[in-house]
Amino acid sequence: MNPQEDLKKIAVLPTDGVLLAYQKLWVADESDVKIAEKSRRVGFTWAEAGDDALFAAAAGGDDVIYIGPTKEIAKEFIDCVAMWARHYQFAASEIQESVFERGDNPDKDILSFQVSFASGHKVIGLSSKPTGLRGRQGICVIDEAAFHDDLPGLIKAAMAFLMWGGKVRIISTHNGDDNAYNELIKESRAGKKPYSVHRVTLDDALKDGLYKRICKVLGKEWTEEAEEEWRQSVFDAYGEFADEELLCIPSQGSGVFMSGALIESRMNADLPVLRWVCDPKFVHDSEEKRESECKAWCEENLKPELDKVDPELNTWLGGDFGRTGDLSVFKPFVQKKNLTYQVPFIVELSKVPFDQQRQILFYIIDRLPRFRGGALDARGNGQYLAEVAMQKYGEERIHMVMITEGFYRDYMPKYKVMFEDGTIELPKSADIVDDHRALRMVKGVAKIPDGKTNKGKGVQRHGDAAVAGCMGCYAILEIYGGEYEYETVLAGAFSDGDEDKNDEGAY
Repeated sequence: MNPQEDLKKIAVLPTDGVLLAYQKLWVADESDVKIAEKSRRVGFTWAEAGDDALFAAAAGGDDVIYIGPTKEIAKEFIDCVAMWARHYQFAASEIQESVFERGDNPDKDILSFQVSFASGHKVIGLSSKPTGLRGRQGICVIDEAAFHDDLPGLIKAAMAFLMWGGKVRIISTHNGDDNAYNELIKESRAGKKPYSVHRVTLDDALKDGLYKRICKVLGKEWTEEAEEEWRQSVFDAYGEFADEELLCIPSQGSGVFMSGALIESRMNADLPVLRWVCDPKFVHDSEEKRESECKAWCEENLKPELDKVDPELNTWLGGDFGRTGDLSVFKPFVQKKNLTYQVPFIVELSKVPFDQQRQILFYIIDRLPRFRGGALDARGNGQYLAEVAMQKYGEERIHMVMITEGFYRDYMPKYKVMFEDGTIELPKSADIVDDHRALRMVKGVAKIPDGKTNKGKGVQRHGDAAVAGCMGCYAILEIYGGEYEYETVLAGAFSDGDEDKNDEGAY
């Protein structure tokens, strides 16, 4: 079916009046394999869940197997299916959680969520493992396809569904020009694959009434001016990623390291980002005035959050340095009793003098309970702050890290695992998402590329929160008295000319 077919040719569905035009086109497409090349948050997965509930509830239907990049996203999809079942007034079970056991290797057991219908069919949500599809039939839905570790393996396993009359649905935003998902789309458009491709940008969705629907749900009045302002705010929030995330234009070269969906799934809106942007003239004020104003800022902003930290829990800290260009970001980590890690707050400093950065860093560390240690960026001017912290708290607890390609190679994958395993919780902020989305695979190494990644809240950013997070991950893994394998920076340790580098240097 041509995705642009006249809507008049589409049969009336139970979802009419609920779905927007592009969602109806998607649901009505009966192709064996169809691909949604989409903008973020335009509701393709939501529409798919509605169609899957109808299919599984029908006597002539079958099971639906949903594969998401994480178990939390799979659970969200099953929640959506259950919502649609209630909307249709179908007889369906409560959401059930189970484990597909792999007897040969318990470490490969697959957690699943499912809703069962009176028809005898089920909608099952799994995490991203091709083995979860073996021996199954019905409809296979691969969501956030560009962000699966083994998309070719998933598709290979999913194609077995077609042999018994099943279907495959592939849904995703882009993740780089050379990603397997984009290659699949190019092959489909070139006629090498007999797959139907639906492409919907944010602007396409707006033309079909997306913002009007948002206003209706939120109880807001729609106006053309309000829609334009909303659109601009979304594009501003995504910054340099807007083309890929909103307009379906894959970025050139290697793709991003972590998907926006994965990052946002680990965020808590109740956790704050504490920002202090100083006037450039502040550095010329007297020492007493600077110290007084900084202490007042700490008492007003930091103390209430530090007081909330359970005094019985272990803590660590990661820091990325900036002075006149990039931000300084301090990111404490609290190890909860279930052995997950919460970042109770993030501190972002812009144009804050060296002495006041030291004052703020010491204020935080002095009040973190059971402080195990911290890793601080010791490149360029960051050497000062890392050094005075090491002198105050000891070299066993403060590691001065020169961030090299080797550091990124070893610790960025470990940091990503915290997101994939659901062992990290961050404050919810578009700027924090952007910083993590700025990570790129460069020659097999996840790192922050040269140049500014975005301007958030009127300040320059260079993936600072992501770097501070990776430093915190390093601190958690390495500062238990274990051997420190990376370069510790001591006074005078720089080679000729390094002492002149500032925080604008290359990453």
